[in-house]
Amino acid sequence: MRTALVLILVVALVKLLWVQTVGGTELAARAESQRQVQEVLPATRGSIIDVAGEPIAFTREARDLSIQPHVEAENAKARRELDSTKPTWDELVEDIVDEFETVLGDSVDREEIEAKLTSDAGFTYLVRNVDVTQANAITKKFPMIGAERVDIREYPGGALAANVVGATTKSDEGKLIGLQGIEAFFNDALDGEDGKQTFDRAQDNTVIPGTLRNVTEPRDGDTVRLTLDADLQWYVQKAIQSAKDSSGAENASAVVLDAKTGEVRAMANDNTFNPAVGIGKELERGADLGNPAVTTPFEPGSVQKIITAAAAIEAGLTDPEEVHSVDGSISMEGVTVSDAWQHGPEAYTTAGIFGKSSNVGTLMLAQRVGKSAFSEYLDKFGLGQRTGIALAGESEGLVPDLQNWQGGTFANLPIGQGLSMTTLQMAGIYQTIANDGVRVPPRIVAETVGPDGQSTKVERPEGERVVSEQTARTVRDMFRGVTQSGGTGPQAAVAGYQISGKTGTAQQIDPGCSCYSNSRYWITFSGILPADDPRYVIAIMLDAPSRGVLGASAAPLFHDIASWLINRDNIPPSAPAEDVVLQAR
Repeated sequence: MRTALVLILVVALVKLLWVQTVGGTELAARAESQRQVQEVLPATRGSIIDVAGEPIAFTREARDLSIQPHVEAENAKARRELDSTKPTWDELVEDIVDEFETVLGDSVDREEIEAKLTSDAGFTYLVRNVDVTQANAITKKFPMIGAERVDIREYPGGALAANVVGATTKSDEGKLIGLQGIEAFFNDALDGEDGKQTFDRAQDNTVIPGTLRNVTEPRDGDTVRLTLDADLQWYVQKAIQSAKDSSGAENASAVVLDAKTGEVRAMANDNTFNPAVGIGKELERGADLGNPAVTTPFEPGSVQKIITAAAAIEAGLTDPEEVHSVDGSISMEGVTVSDAWQHGPEAYTTAGIFGKSSNVGTLMLAQRVGKSAFSEYLDKFGLGQRTGIALAGESEGLVPDLQNWQGGTFANLPIGQGLSMTTLQMAGIYQTIANDGVRVPPRIVAETVGPDGQSTKVERPEGERVVSEQTARTVRDMFRGVTQSGGTGPQAAVAGYQISGKTGTAQQIDPGCSCYSNSRYWITFSGILPADDPRYVIAIMLDAPSRGVLGASAAPLFHDIASWLINRDNIPPSAPAEDVVLQAR
């Protein structure tokens, strides 16, 4: 017996010695690891704002309120057994439901909350996306209710600029991630950098005082300021959808640029989506999540004739008043091209060729310019190349290389067939003429601003001179003939203002015969407001409209947008100017 007792004491002493020496460190480390918590401090995703600072997208911090009803019911029962004055779980449930109704009002369903609290679930969410202040009021009174941070991406304008701004989704960890548009292109800048901290947690899940350490504060995401004008964007979106619906077009888009800087003030497409509703629901109803104004090229038609005009004027090959004998058709490059209306020889001025939109007259001038020079001007005006705007999926369009021109290529390109461009590129052509011959690649992001207020301007390429200032001014004045009586786009005119622009009607390919269709067209209009002192460039595309006067459906939309801008910006009226002479008497 004594020997056994001595043996037990020896074993105990050895164990005690091991705990205090060799094993002590290991046990302490194990105990610390069990109570040590490394917590991520989430950064708040940055905002997206318009040119004036109005929010288009921002992040709201909220709370998901949860509880373990089965566990809390057992805890309440145990407390009641020890102290009969403690409330029963049924009494606590009544108090909690009352508090939810008091704090959250009609946004909660009393019966639903009560059912969750009285269930046998081990864990359940009571209410999601609760305002932080409201959540704090509830959890302060009832500490057994958990409050989990969630970030809610808000889009106060709903579908406003959605095709540009894009949308977000959530990762498995609940972090907001950009899906498309600016949200995706600037995801890293908007995302910020999460912080972290370490602390020890007691058995009741409370933080042990004095254990907070290794704190790294989060860096919230940058704010991205766009060049978009939210008010104008709203109006253009509404106008585009209305024009699409009334004309029966399959698709429609519009771009408004600042004439001098090339900054995008509005970029709109039909059938846009509302990111606040949820991408899944929007896809179910057939919304377009893309941005066709930059991703989907088309053949522009006669709206591109302004390049032929600029090239001929720049080279001194003609002037606005030169009179040409223009037949109803022309044979060129082995093909015959006709005007849109039948006529014999007509005495059109150079200005009249474009005001009347004569294909024959345009090709007569293109022959003077020559293939090589004309090809160079297509490149100088930015066709066949991406603008570099900060939007994913931008198309470069399609322009055949000069060495690949064959058959009727040169009979098509000067009149806007046989090549393609986006609505943004189309606007860029007219921005060059509006800006006295200097092409400035369009941009849609002005700057990013850090949480410390430090601004980083987005790099902008320098403008490139395409034609002389005099040529640009001459072409602008000449293309006023399009919107005057006798031109092809008088519906675009605005009383009291000089408007320079061009209509376009481009045949689409009929897949049945792989030839140009006589019933499906791209209808375009691009113009400058006002022509004598350019402020804005407005470009419009309607895809296969089926109602209204063919070729005219885009011009009234230009008029509406231009009129809205005139009223909003109080643009002074233009100086009186005589009509452009279109035809010799």
